[in-house]
Amino acid sequence: MASKKILDILGDKAASLLDHKPIIDKSTLSALPSPRHVEEIWINSNRSNQVLRSLQTLIGHGRLSDTGYLSIFPVDQGIEHSAGASFAPNPMYFDPENIIKLAVEAGCNAVASTFGVLGIMSRKYAHRIPFVVKINHNELLSIPNRFDQTIFGSVKDAWNMGAAAVGATVYWGSEESTRQLREISEAFEHAHELGMATILWCYTRNNGFKVDGVDYHTSADLTGQANHLGVTIQADIIKQKLPTNNGGYLAIKQGKTSPLVYSKLTTDHPIDLTRYQLINCYNGRVGLINSGGESKGASDLHDAVFTAVVNKRAGGMGLILGRKAFQRPFKEGVEMIQSIQDVYLDKDITVA
Repeated sequence: MASKKILDILGDKAASLLDHKPIIDKSTLSALPSPRHVEEIWINSNRSNQVLRSLQTLIGHGRLSDTGYLSIFPVDQGIEHSAGASFAPNPMYFDPENIIKLAVEAGCNAVASTFGVLGIMSRKYAHRIPFVVKINHNELLSIPNRFDQTIFGSVKDAWNMGAAAVGATVYWGSEESTRQLREISEAFEHAHELGMATILWCYTRNNGFKVDGVDYHTSADLTGQANHLGVTIQADIIKQKLPTNNGGYLAIKQGKTSPLVYSKLTTDHPIDLTRYQLINCYNGRVGLINSGGESKGASDLHDAVFTAVVNKRAGGMGLILGRKAFQRPFKEGVEMIQSIQDVYLDKDITVA
């Protein structure tokens, strides 16, 4: 049985999550999270020895060291959401060192942030915690706002500061997605040549994904296809939002799907929806980490632990959580992250 702390946090959601039997059996997955992830998946790939070492560096660090799971602390929201909106609730995080300190203190596998944040502290911390340099961003100071991602620096610069990996976003479905696809495909190729791992923020973005008042940006079928596109450009890890609904293809009446997606491969249960995201990551060969989402205040701990349990039971590889941690006092932020890590450390919470 899961720990009392986790059961108390989940409340009346506990039984639904911990007793669920997915519609896609785990025995059909090609891989599950494992301490031997690199040997089991990547040893036979085109990834170089240097990339394998970088992947193992990520897996082998922090409280989740050598469990096969990842806890990554990301802070890049100051670019898109503005520094004021991101850090005014806790101004200490205007200082980049405090961002890295939180990741270190919480025992994260890695810290993911901008060229500026990681670069200004790289000599002090690059050897203490793996760096993931986010190489592109959307910024909303320009008018009109656009669904675009702009490269903010070079892959070589990320390598020079000692990064273990680079991260990037593609807004699948946006007007600019074709250019982003080309840019990030080339950037990931360069990162692999230099020996770094690659993580793709695999998001959908188009006003057409909202139909009759329903937002399908996080539908399992659309995000699943986004994941499939992401692994196609050789992302080593996929970062995706937790699915909240399904039937995006049916609603937008664009692209192609199959009735079997909805009758044989998914239900409305969040674990089933997330497993559909996972099978689109080459049936689990490429790790899926879900994002923790925005901070909503009092419900943050419940929401974060809920997401972690869903991700783990679906066969995912971990959680990447930022705002729920840094928009509260430092000690509480550490406790928030470690509460999520406890889900992955709890041997009684298994892949469903």
